[in-house]
Amino acid sequence: MNLWFRLLHLLICSWFRPRLQAPTGVSRLQFRVLPNDIDLNLHMTNGRYWTIFDLGRLDLVLRTGLGKVAMRRKWAPIAGAGTIQFRRELKPFQRFTLETRMVGWVGGRILMEQRVLVGDDDKVATRALLITGMYDRRGRRFVTGEEVLQVLGVQDVVSPPLGAAAQALLAADAALKLED
Repeated sequence: MNLWFRLLHLLICSWFRPRLQAPTGVSRLQFRVLPNDIDLNLHMTNGRYWTIFDLGRLDLVLRTGLGKVAMRRKWAPIAGAGTIQFRRELKPFQRFTLETRMVGWVGGRILMEQRVLVGDDDKVATRALLITGMYDRRGRRFVTGEEVLQVLGVQDVVSPPLGAAAQALLAADAALKLED
């Protein structure tokens, strides 16, 4: 139930937070580990990370203005694949920051990085890479990264070079599709 409250809080607060510029804007959201976020090991359960990551991506979509465009054009934001690395556990009631940013894009595949930061020195507790995209329900296709940025007023932008981890995620995703 607490995710509904977190979602409602995010939707209300996004109206008052500064706009983010695509593709370089970074969403930073503050959270606290709540009792229903923890597992039997008394730390945040691994499944909760993915759900909270949804909130970070939603914040980025709303604050770049992509949310309004997506609704008008009947585009649906999707997550297609992801990988996560846990470095430090999050204990009950611990504060943390979720940082979400666009890493780059290849065709209709938009790569996002999400990091959970802890402490005054923002140590990385968790890092995830995701393959996301905008699915055009009317056209039954994925919208290219360039087209997404163009509707946000960004012209002539080329994707930054993708790092080894992003390339490995794309390769793993392609390999999994071959096994169908």
